[in-house]
Order: sequence, then C-alpha cells, then structure tokens
Amino acid sequence: MAQEIEIEFKNLLTEEEYHTLYKQLDFATIEQVEQTNYYFETDDYQLRDKGAALRIRQKNDTWTLTLKEPHPDGLLETHHTLSEAEAGLWLENQLSAPLEINRQLEQLGVSAADLRYIGALTTKRQERAYNDTLVVLDHSFYCGQSDYELELEASSKQQGEQVFANILSSYHIPKRATDNKIKRFFQAKLKSE
Repeated sequence: MAQEIEIEFKNLLTEEEYHTLYKQLDFATIEQVEQTNYYFETDDYQLRDKGAALRIRQKNDTWTLTLKEPHPDGLLETHHTLSEAEAGLWLENQLSAPLEINRQLEQLGVSAADLRYIGALTTKRQERAYNDTLVVLDHSFYCGQSDYELELEASSKQQGEQVFANILSSYHIPKRATDNKIKRFFQAKLKSE
C-alpha cells in the first residue's frame, strides 16, 4: 500500500489550445501513453457524495486500485497494486478490497460489498518536467465524447499555482473551472442514461 497527497491543477482546453501547448511546450518528443480508468461506485453514489472516488487504472501492464479522498491540501490517494486476474474479478463485480482500501472505505462509511463497476475512461497522456513541476496533456474518451485537458502536479500548492497561472497567461488560455475526470465521467454517464 502507498499513500500520497496529490497537489494538482487542471484546466480544460479547446483542441486548438491543446495543440498550441503540445507544440510550444515541446511535447512532440514525449512518448504518449494510453491508460484506462475503470470506475466503481455504489448504486446510490455514496463515494461521490463524500467527495471520494475509487478506480482501477490500467497503464501498460500494471493495474492499480486507487481510492481518492478529500484532504485539506488536495486529495489523499491510497494505492494498491492488483494482478490482471484480480482486476478482472473487480470488473466482473467480484470485488475483494485489500485491507488498507477496505479500512479507508469503512472510515468513509462505505461498504466494499456495495460497490459496482460503472464504466471506463481512456486517456492518451503525455507528461514532462517543467519548472520543477510535472505538466500533463491529456486527451480523454468516455461515454461517446472526448475532451482535452492540461494538468500540473507540484510538490507545493504555492509553487503549482504560480507555474500554472504562468502557463495559462503565457498562452492566453482562460482559466476554466474544471472537474476531475471521474466527475466529468459521471456527468456524461448521467446525461446518457
């Protein structure tokens, strides 16, 4: 098990803004990696209502179960590596939460037995170091739609805010209120039902 506090900044982009950043920040030399997030929730959206989310991320040949919970400095992420067979059982709703994830779920008042697989979001991602931060360009596909996003991860909130604001200002990109991927996925899923 691993835990970390994620300090990140997000901004949805138009396709044109995405291509501008791709070119200007020299992403052409960076390998694009495809990853898929498989999301889990209770029938009555208990995790969402608590500001939490549970996913399995498949990236290359790794499968990582992650519980995200609100934290004063960002999000507390609890990770657990799964085998492909274990991930397959989760996707078939034969869930067996690892002890540390189960403990965190119990603290949220959510039973692992109530969780169900609800859908997936696939992202084509590129990451690069930039001014002591990690800048990420994402093109995501879910529920029959796609979007473009700039993410920036930093070791401190202050540093991240400064670098993020500088990128947006330098390339004349308006700051947009941007929900995280799972919220965007849920909004699209609810609209399509």
